[in-house]
Amino acid sequence: MLKKITAVFALALAGLFVAPLAANASYVPGADIVVTGDVTPGGTFVVTFTDGAFQPNEDVSLALTGENATGATLAAVDTKTLVKTASATGSVSLTVTLPTNATGTYTVTGTGLSSQIIGTTTVTVRAAAGGGAGGTGGGGLADTGFNTPAFLVWGAAGAVVLGAALIAVLVMMRRQRAGLAA
Repeated sequence: MLKKITAVFALALAGLFVAPLAANASYVPGADIVVTGDVTPGGTFVVTFTDGAFQPNEDVSLALTGENATGATLAAVDTKTLVKTASATGSVSLTVTLPTNATGTYTVTGTGLSSQIIGTTTVTVRAAAGGGAGGTGGGGLADTGFNTPAFLVWGAAGAVVLGAALIAVLVMMRRQRAGLAA
């Protein structure tokens, strides 16, 4: 009986600490994503995920989404997604040329194919400047919602699982005692 109780508590404890690690995705901080260049219709800009954004030499899937994204080019590739290998320091850059009819916002997302680290930035296309001055886009993930640390959320979930396991053990012990008394 003691072995069963110990096994239940061991499983509950493992679930408390192991599951949160597997479930949390990692994100590239907005400060580690730099946008430079001309974010205007027909303009070209570069999105750089700086050193340490991804694992060294990791393949990174890069995607561009937005209005009229089908007319855009990523580097010299006529596609809207591509895979590039990060440098030995984990950085990767993407050159985007917007179509001449670009409007609204565009989102560039980089996803590490082995680490599943995600980095995203949004740029807003501005009207073409007469002087051709360069500009920068916005950066990073929007700060929305509830900012509770993940370990607190998973800790609370683990406490619920641990409580359920305790109830199950107590019910099992009560049934066993009732069976012995009869």
